Amino acid sequence: MTTRTILVTSALPYANGSIHLGHLVEYIQTDIWVRFQKMQGHTVHYVCADDTHGTPIMLRAEKEGITPEALIARVHTEHLRDFTGFHITFDQYYSTHSDETRYYAEDIYLKLKAAGLIAVRAIEQLYDPVKNLFLPDRFVKGECPKCGAADQYGDSCEACGAAYAPTDLKNPYSAVSGATPIRKASEHFFFKLSDARCADFLRRWTREGNHLQAEAANKMAEWLGEAGENKLSDWDISRDAPYFGFEIPGETGKYFYVWLDAPIGYMGSFRKLCAQKGIDFDAYWNKDSAAELYHFIGKDILYFHALFWPAMLENAGYRTPTQIFAHGFLTVNGEKMSKSRGTFITAESYLEQGLNPEWLRYYYAAKLNGSMEDIDLNLDDFVARVNSDLVGKYINIASRCAGFISKRFGGKLVEGEDYRLLQQMVDEHFSGWQPGVIEAAYEARDFSAAVRHIMRRADEVNELIHALAPWEIAKDESRLRELHRACSLGIQMFYLLSCYLKPILPHTARQIEDFLGAGELAWQ
Repeated sequence: MTTRTILVTSALPYANGSIHLGHLVEYIQTDIWVRFQKMQGHTVHYVCADDTHGTPIMLRAEKEGITPEALIARVHTEHLRDFTGFHITFDQYYSTHSDETRYYAEDIYLKLKAAGLIAVRAIEQLYDPVKNLFLPDRFVKGECPKCGAADQYGDSCEACGAAYAPTDLKNPYSAVSGATPIRKASEHFFFKLSDARCADFLRRWTREGNHLQAEAANKMAEWLGEAGENKLSDWDISRDAPYFGFEIPGETGKYFYVWLDAPIGYMGSFRKLCAQKGIDFDAYWNKDSAAELYHFIGKDILYFHALFWPAMLENAGYRTPTQIFAHGFLTVNGEKMSKSRGTFITAESYLEQGLNPEWLRYYYAAKLNGSMEDIDLNLDDFVARVNSDLVGKYINIASRCAGFISKRFGGKLVEGEDYRLLQQMVDEHFSGWQPGVIEAAYEARDFSAAVRHIMRRADEVNELIHALAPWEIAKDESRLRELHRACSLGIQMFYLLSCYLKPILPHTARQIEDFLGAGELAWQ
């Protein structure tokens, strides 16, 4: 097998809120895939970071009477605690508010500027005269210009679904101070995404090379249009002071928009890991890099990752992603998560209830199929699936056989001639197991298919144990050798199933490694 060199990222959680079960879909999905690749013997680095810049961070810190730096440090600790609680293991979990991310943000910006892809132009925005700051879309509210619904945000109407500019709102007011905003002009910096160099590159990149899922590539085609069309708009990459972020080189009071340095945070986090582990950063990020680069993201941020990000990298002289994997949203009992219905569940509250985090890992795996479809956490089905699959099928195999091995045979499995007979039994009863099917499902992120195959095999093992009936054999002292072989077969198959499930159930796998005394569960 050829050994691969892989860098994997998950989208950066914003440092302005708690991790909830919707967030965990992505991080559990990524962690399972990374663990599978590491079990294959590949060199894999999994990095992530808190997304820490922007007006919301600044305003929340002000409200709490602390500095933004103190706020993001506290949230970083909380996020890492929650991820660790669900056995999500990053090789580096960092922050975008770092020297490394600042370096690459400035480097990319200056290279884009040298390439003639940065434009400066004046724009009119809504300005809070009380707080003395320009208001981001979500900090302006008013009446929808289309349907007249009250208390709508500055970018879209939740009542009729219309999209618009904040300056289009009727009777706008600041969500920060309540004041009526005024219109004020300011010079802003734009990445010229409409430039033919960007548009032509993106048409090629999004349609060739399998960089995107089919449904994502189709969506990009809608946004890009055909050759000769110019459907892309230039991207505003600057914000005015006061703002928590990185100041634009050579400017005063002008800052990089948070979405410019957020994906660059992947580079910053990996650079930190490289310094700690002696890894060659350029070998992963140079244009001619042979390493693979994968981004796991939610479908709501596809626009940023499949258009802005590769265009920035390409025109700044860096490599672009090998593939971008987008997933859908999480619903609970068929509806959006809701605090009023008690279905807005944080990672912390789940763990505080004493619920096993691997139950959720398994349930998500059983639902995820590598597409952008939404998945539903049906709480009744969640309970039934855990009890049926993990307890009734999987752990049941060990519980039906291990006691006999411990009590009757000193905790030892068969060996010698009996071991050869055991192998014959394995070949006879499980020759129909297709090799490579589970591996292919994991590789394609079709974890639901992997789980179906694994549980089908668990069913077969349980059927065989039921047919062998070691509890009946044990009643006849003259059949001890037969009992030893039957129970050894059950434990051998439990061992194999545990290897298959290890990416999904890493904590259970560690317990089983101790229980079996057979060393580390390895895919081979």
